[in-house]
Amino acid sequence: MLHVDYFNSTIARRGRSKIFEEPPLKDVKVKESLLVLMNVEKQDEINPQHITRKTVEEIMKHGSQLKVKTIILHPFAHLFGEPSKPEVAIDIIKLVEKDLTQKGFNVARTPFGWFNIWELRTKGHPLSRVARKISSN
Repeated sequence: MLHVDYFNSTIARRGRSKIFEEPPLKDVKVKESLLVLMNVEKQDEINPQHITRKTVEEIMKHGSQLKVKTIILHPFAHLFGEPSKPEVAIDIIKLVEKDLTQKGFNVARTPFGWFNIWELRTKGHPLSRVARKISSN
């Protein structure tokens, strides 16, 4: 998670996944917010509701510490671990978006399955860059 002054994302091209979302917009532009780079793992498929709940709790906790009401969810596949099925990843990301919105956060989301060009500026305080691994355990 990155606390940013601003985040601009422009779709560059389709990613490697055969599953992708049609982007409602080519660009996502958000001012002061918490950028959440989300990856869904194979083990998350066992209990997606539990993972969703824990993820929302962590994002809300960090957002509250920073007094940030805008969250950006960006699908982010890393090069290690075992990613979930794309359909599961999309479902969990959408559930996180829905739950955060219901809890009063403004949520922007980049579409799954695309490479993006980013422009962003991060804050420079101790909580501006944090990582969380959320598991079913």
